[in-house]
Amino acid sequence: MEVASAIDVALARTQHAYYSRALSSIGLTPQELPADDHYPDCCFIEDCAVVVDGVALLSRSGAASRRGETIGVRLALESLSSIHRVEVMDAPATLDGGDCMRIGNQMFVGRSLRTNSAGVARMRELFHNLTIIEVALAGVLHLKCVCSPLGDSRVLLASGTIAPEVFRGLDIVMIPNEERYAANCVAYSGSALIADEFPQTRAQLERAGFATIALSMSEIRKADGSLTCLSIII
Repeated sequence: MEVASAIDVALARTQHAYYSRALSSIGLTPQELPADDHYPDCCFIEDCAVVVDGVALLSRSGAASRRGETIGVRLALESLSSIHRVEVMDAPATLDGGDCMRIGNQMFVGRSLRTNSAGVARMRELFHNLTIIEVALAGVLHLKCVCSPLGDSRVLLASGTIAPEVFRGLDIVMIPNEERYAANCVAYSGSALIADEFPQTRAQLERAGFATIALSMSEIRKADGSLTCLSIII
């Protein structure tokens, strides 16, 4: 059995800093929260909340060890003028933000080990202005492990993971299954942040009209994280 190498914490922090700078370089304005050493996964902040049109839903992770992460995230969201309401999720519902992908007026929600049917129902209850599409998952941690949004009408998808018919009506930018890790990218205003060392994905995105910025994610990947995991886009 292959044993994963230990995370180089100093290098992980450097990669996180480059990620934050890259968000700024494509026109976003990152607000960084202090690390909480009680929760080593707290850098994967995407899982803690879903924000739609000024309404934030704090998640209740399927991983019980992560549920305390939302305390600091709630305080940060409540301090933002762009957030006018913060809602919570109660048991038995579970949901991770990494299972939620908004494209236009549709919200795709993965049913995974971290997100259950009650979590999907809570999304429908709160975000009734969106069409909530449940996507059954197997063999992946989160929905956005194998796909990510490319604006209001396009999606980046790793072949052989989710049936393309799920994204009916959207333009699909397909990448090979062997580069599935790179299916998780941050696209904004014609630019795309992607994990480095995935040349076919980079070429596909550039053919689709995106200016790409490749970032080293080696240490983040060791913790089952990727690019979208490190931020909540508001």
